[in-house]
Amino acid sequence: MGAPVTTDSIWEELGRQTFAVLGMVNAKGEARTAGIVYTVHQRKLYIATDKESWKAKHVGGNGHVSLTICIPKRVPFLPFVHVPAATITCHGSGRVLAYSQAPAEVTRVLARGLEETGGAGSVSIIEVSPEGEFVTYGVGVSMLTMRKTQAARGRAAVA
Repeated sequence: MGAPVTTDSIWEELGRQTFAVLGMVNAKGEARTAGIVYTVHQRKLYIATDKESWKAKHVGGNGHVSLTICIPKRVPFLPFVHVPAATITCHGSGRVLAYSQAPAEVTRVLARGLEETGGAGSVSIIEVSPEGEFVTYGVGVSMLTMRKTQAARGRAAVA
């Protein structure tokens, strides 16, 4: 039996986290990844990036993306004990939006004051719509259970 995850519990966890690894494909069909900061809005993930960045170019050229969200795990009072992070992984479609096309709630969170300095003009927003299933490891289980691979794995529909 796998980890007890639900679609709602995964979206809640995604809302608590802010860092992920975005997987994308370049013009030559080669896989690339980049660490990103994101926010969640209406079951989509949004990423701010420079209009001229490789992320914007790759996602704009090929919208097939993947995301891996790492969830740190720690043993209280024993910081020297290293525990692997729990993860949520999914694939989906990405599209590059002009800054003005993104929902106001999203730009308010991602911009962090760029509007006042004029920096928002150089920013694009990548919108990621997850598809299929979320695949998890270590989400919703104890650290001891994480030692049992089958018990630590979980799946839940995206929608």
